[in-house]
Amino acid sequence: MNDEPLVLGIETSCDETGVGLVRGGTLLVDAVASSVDEHARFGGVVPEVASRAHLEAMVPTIERACREAGVRLQDVDAVAVTSGPGLAGALLVGVAAAKALSVGLGVPLFGVNHLAAHVAVDTLEHGPLPEPTMALLVSGGHSSLLLVPDVTADVRPLGQTIDDAAGEAFDKVARLLGLPFPGGPHVDRQAREGDPGAIAFPRGLSAPHDLERHRYDFSFSGLKTAVARWVERRQADGEPVPVADVAASFQEAVVDVLTRKAVAACRENGVDHLLIGGGVAANSRLRAVAQERCDAAGITLRVPRPGLCTDNGAMVAALGAQLLARGRTPSALDLPADSSMPVELVRA
Repeated sequence: MNDEPLVLGIETSCDETGVGLVRGGTLLVDAVASSVDEHARFGGVVPEVASRAHLEAMVPTIERACREAGVRLQDVDAVAVTSGPGLAGALLVGVAAAKALSVGLGVPLFGVNHLAAHVAVDTLEHGPLPEPTMALLVSGGHSSLLLVPDVTADVRPLGQTIDDAAGEAFDKVARLLGLPFPGGPHVDRQAREGDPGAIAFPRGLSAPHDLERHRYDFSFSGLKTAVARWVERRQADGEPVPVADVAASFQEAVVDVLTRKAVAACRENGVDHLLIGGGVAANSRLRAVAQERCDAAGITLRVPRPGLCTDNGAMVAALGAQLLARGRTPSALDLPADSSMPVELVRA
C-alpha cells in the first residue's frame, strides 16, 4: 500500500476540462475533456461556450479519472485547482468544484497559478526540478521567461510578450493560410514541407536598441502583420500562396526568437537547465532548435511529452502534490478565481 498522499488536480483556465490524479511524484491518470470542436467554427475560444462546457464535463471527467486510476474519490488527500490566470468564467467553474470537493471530502485546498503548474508538470516525467531552473512558457495566452528557484514559492518573471503570445500568432497565421483552428499543429505540419528560409520575416524585439529595454520580452504582433501583408501582396498579384513556405518561414521566426532569448537568459543568469512548457512546446521545430542551441551552450533541456504541454489536470495535481509535500499553507475557502493572477503568486 502506497502511503504517499493522493492529490486531485482540476484545470479549467481555457477550453479544456482537465482532471489529474498524482500520488507523490507519480502520475496515475490525466483525464481531459476538450471543447475545442465547439470553438473551431468561431475561429477561437468563446468564453461563454467554454464555461458551459466545463460545467457539463466536470463531474463525468472526475468520475472517469477516478475509474481509470482505480481509486475512490474518498481516497483523495488534497485538491488543487487553477485559480488563475485564465478566462474568468471558466476559472470559476473549476474553483467552485474544487471548493465543493475540499469541503465534502474534508481535505486541504490549493489554488495554484496556471503558469507555475506548467513548470511543475515536468517533474512527473523527468523528476525533481533543479533549483534554479529557467522556464520558457509558450501558449495561446502566454509567452514568458521565468527564473524558478522554487516552483512552490519563488517564481520570478524575467520577460513576457508585450502583445500577441506565440500561440495566438500561430492561430492567426493559420487562419490567414486557410488552416483549421487551433492553428499550431496545422502550421507545424505544413512547415515540414516548406522552406524555413524562403521568406525573411521579422524577428520582433531582437534589434540592439530593442534588447536594451526588452532583453527577455517577446512581440509577435509585427510578425503576424508581416505575414498578412506578404500573403495579401501575393493574392493581389494573382499568384498562388505557397502555404508550406509561409508556414515554415513564420514558424522559424517564432522559434528563432524564443530559443535565442531563452538560451541568453540561461547564460546571463548562470542557469544550466532550461524547461519549455505550454501548448507551443509541442511544436516539433521549437523542440529541435531548442535542443541544438542548448547543446551548443552546455544547457540541459527539459521538455514534457506533448500531452503534458497543453493544459491538463496533471500539471495542477503535480504542483499541488509539491505544495503538500513541502508543507505549504493551503488556500482558504474564499479562494478567488483571478483571471489576471500574477505569476509571482504561485498559490492563492
